Amino acid sequence: MPLIPDKAPFQNSLASLPLVTYRPGETVIVEGSKTDRLLFLKKGSVAIVRDDTEIAKVAEPGAVFGELSVLLDRPHTSDVRALETSQFHIANATTFFEQNPMAVLYLATVLAHRLYGANQALVQLKNQLQIGEPPNYSPPNSARKSPSAIKSLAWISSSAA
Repeated sequence: MPLIPDKAPFQNSLASLPLVTYRPGETVIVEGSKTDRLLFLKKGSVAIVRDDTEIAKVAEPGAVFGELSVLLDRPHTSDVRALETSQFHIANATTFFEQNPMAVLYLATVLAHRLYGANQALVQLKNQLQIGEPPNYSPPNSARKSPSAIKSLAWISSSAA
């Protein structure tokens, strides 16, 4: 049984947080900045951009941004830009963790999923390199819904946004 059997109660708890709306093209998080905030996507979609390269698009409600910067006490490593009108619940990380212990478990689960994805992408990339395929190769009949191994690793490794 998962530690958080149903994420809905946690996501519902976000409703008490301030809600901020960003228009298409607006920067939600600036690479190199330090905000000490967590942003939870309520609705919309964003691009994760690192070194002027889009490495991922995220549209999943409940997706969190800024967590690695907060946890590692480092500046954000990527820009997050709104692709469409997007709403975020915003929390001061320290206060939020103190007042909502479930948030720590939720964040740990999110990070564990990313680590699992990074491991899968790394294995895919290693297998591609061993058989001499280009790193962005995906077999035509693949059931995978994820981007190429390279993009998967880029998103996972840059999620300090």
